[in-house]
Amino acid sequence: MKELTKAEEQVMQQLWELGETNVKSIIEKIPEPKPAYNTISTIVRILETKGFVDHKKAGKGYVYFPIVSKEVYKKKFMKRVMSHYFQDSFKELVSFFAKEDKMDIADLEELMNDVKNELTSATGVNKQSNE
Repeated sequence: MKELTKAEEQVMQQLWELGETNVKSIIEKIPEPKPAYNTISTIVRILETKGFVDHKKAGKGYVYFPIVSKEVYKKKFMKRVMSHYFQDSFKELVSFFAKEDKMDIADLEELMNDVKNELTSATGVNKQSNE
């Protein structure tokens, strides 16, 4: 899966939010200054070429829709970030954000509890058996 440019990601965010939509509706959702119709149309066609978007005929125009979900892209993107910047270490990632965002101990403990709960749910292990 190819990485998205900033402009492509902005358009994909709108497609993920809107689902099936046309270029005009994408433009309406983008904050000022609004890009030109042709600019967004070109980006959508690039996204089609990259395999993120497909279209169907609707009247005189086309309706576009995402074929890569936000969750799938997020997972691939985060794996790439982890690999390139944090040596595939969740600990390195958390440490970075803890320092950058000046997280306090309570925030870190809450994060750890959330991660424990997610891992427990994902593995199907009964939480009570771990306590």
